[in-house]
Amino acid sequence: MTQAPVIDARGLLCPLPVLRLRKVLLDQPAGARVRLWASDAMALVDVPHFCDGAGHRLVAQRDIGGGVHEFTVERGPSAPSAAMAALPPEDI
Repeated sequence: MTQAPVIDARGLLCPLPVLRLRKVLLDQPAGARVRLWASDAMALVDVPHFCDGAGHRLVAQRDIGGGVHEFTVERGPSAPSAAMAALPPEDI
């Protein structure tokens, strides 16, 4: 099994960690997993909220020390792809 890509968003403030996560997930196939490292305390609220709203699954969340949390997110089957993200709303 391949290792999930890691997005290092340490030191970035809201909304940048979630925006970086969204960008990487758009390029992944359904079921792929991505890990996010974030030091912004708001990520504890923002990442689960983003996953719920965008159709992804928060697989795991843990404190890895030094004020950094790791989130493992699985791309949802009905989440938009990068190609769909480029379409105007009326074409989706």
